[in-house]
Amino acid sequence: MTFRALLVDKGADGAISASVQDLPDERLPEGDVTVAVEYSTLNYKDGLCVAGKGGLVRAYPHVPGIDFSGTVEASADPRYRPGDKVILTGWRVGEIWWGGYATRAKVKGDWLVPLPEALTTRQAMAVGTAGLTAMLAVMALEKAGLSPPKGEVLVTGAAGGVGSVAVAILGRLGYSVAAVTGRTETADYLLGLGAETVIDRAELAEPSARPLESERWAAAVDAVGGDMLMRVLKQVKYDGAVAAIGLAASATIPSFTVIPFILRGVSLLGIDSVMRPRDERLDAWCRIGTDLPLEKLDDMITEYGLTDLPALAPAILDGKIRGRPVINVRR
Repeated sequence: MTFRALLVDKGADGAISASVQDLPDERLPEGDVTVAVEYSTLNYKDGLCVAGKGGLVRAYPHVPGIDFSGTVEASADPRYRPGDKVILTGWRVGEIWWGGYATRAKVKGDWLVPLPEALTTRQAMAVGTAGLTAMLAVMALEKAGLSPPKGEVLVTGAAGGVGSVAVAILGRLGYSVAAVTGRTETADYLLGLGAETVIDRAELAEPSARPLESERWAAAVDAVGGDMLMRVLKQVKYDGAVAAIGLAASATIPSFTVIPFILRGVSLLGIDSVMRPRDERLDAWCRIGTDLPLEKLDDMITEYGLTDLPALAPAILDGKIRGRPVINVRR
């Protein structure tokens, strides 16, 4: 038997190529569960892997795709039986291990979670790693004391994958959401997802010399990092929190100051979805099934096939992808 996959390879000259190929099943890696993949998605990490950037891929040839959904074909893990619908996100799949840009995948059962009854496999990948990260961020903010009466919640990078889902979840939960974007043409899209206001990125992009600014936000979900993250921290209300989920602008904060932490008790919460324990993933996916307005997912989705991925990789790296690209691996 064979399966169809996007195979990324490195030539003798170091050049990276990506093409869709039919491969024999013997090429699949070791694993105790075989999944007929139905959908995957496109994340920033996927863009790096397809383009051969960032040093994420350790060995070539390689099949990227850091998440996927589909149906179990065979299993040596007693938790899964043929016919079960499953989701995989994280665990360095698509980076170190062959991933979801294929019609078949073989993985460890520990890396899978059951598909919630409220979701289809397509909807699960409209959510994907980005949506799981957004839900984990909201849960962390709630654990830190956030509730709708506390005030406005800011979401930076709001038109991207994580930001879009964060806006939709927070809006559904009754929060007043302010969405930050550098793409003014996405304003109606963000308002439709649940944002009450849309803020131009330029208002927060420049560093501020002031150690604190006027208190404005009860909390924030930040996908940008860099100076914008510091500006947001300076504007968070007393005892508020910021969930850091990305580094679209920078992984460093050149203008860093501890003043918001020691004078206002602000918390900076790091959100990782890659190695998150399975029980926390199960909780988050259950929450996604109830707290994400699934009727709005269609507004986030653009569907593509495997052959579209080589062109999509540079687009996501350049910040030109809006919402959630869903990859139908059988197209």
